Amino acid sequence: MIAIDLIGIGTGNPDHLTAAAVRAMNDADLILLPRKGDAKSDLIDLRRNLCAAVLTAKPNVVEFDLPARDGRDDYLGAVSDWHDAIATAWRDAIEKHLPKGGRLALLVWGDPSLYDSSLRIADQLRVGGMALILRVIPGITSIQALTAAHAIPLNALADPVLITTGRQLRVHGWPDGVGTLVVMLDSGCAFDAIDPVGVHIWWGAYLGMAQEALVAGSLAEAAPRIATLRADLRARHGWIMDIYLMRKETPDGR
Repeated sequence: MIAIDLIGIGTGNPDHLTAAAVRAMNDADLILLPRKGDAKSDLIDLRRNLCAAVLTAKPNVVEFDLPARDGRDDYLGAVSDWHDAIATAWRDAIEKHLPKGGRLALLVWGDPSLYDSSLRIADQLRVGGMALILRVIPGITSIQALTAAHAIPLNALADPVLITTGRQLRVHGWPDGVGTLVVMLDSGCAFDAIDPVGVHIWWGAYLGMAQEALVAGSLAEAAPRIATLRADLRARHGWIMDIYLMRKETPDGR
């Protein structure tokens, strides 16, 4: 029997790990660390540093090459094929390193519940016939890290919040009846697609990391600054993880 722990690790800062996450990492027989290529070497380094910082037991820590997602226009099909390839990589590692069963730990950015595919991929292992027990250790999300960094509440008083993606924002615009938007997985400044009048933005990149960058202000004023800074950071580091919250002013100016 394989037990799989999906452990939310926040944004890579060891201080973001919960006591439950540290305990689960030390209880593991195997920890798998995905490599995403040279351009994102910082990401594997962050996971290595987390392990070095908190492991007191001696689980087997194994790195594997994460399959790349096809960039074709069929987005959902490309993602589905990518998940299949990752599930195969997990299965291969389990068969090689846990042939008699045991506990596998996977370190998930933020929390496994929010715009992460680890739960879906684990389900594919089960559908494929692997007997497993799945456990989720919750972590600090990038949304929590963003609102904390800017010292703002997630929602306005009695107002709904929508969490969406850059792709959805570009296609559908600002949804009716929603005062606050949180935008994740934006490949390139989708806030340019909306009317900036009366909108305030709080943006953050590399949250909780040494290279953290923050910008806040009216969307009309802040958007060009964010676009310039984002391009510079991406060129400098070879990758970027960012998120932003936008809020419309209420009729009374709040």
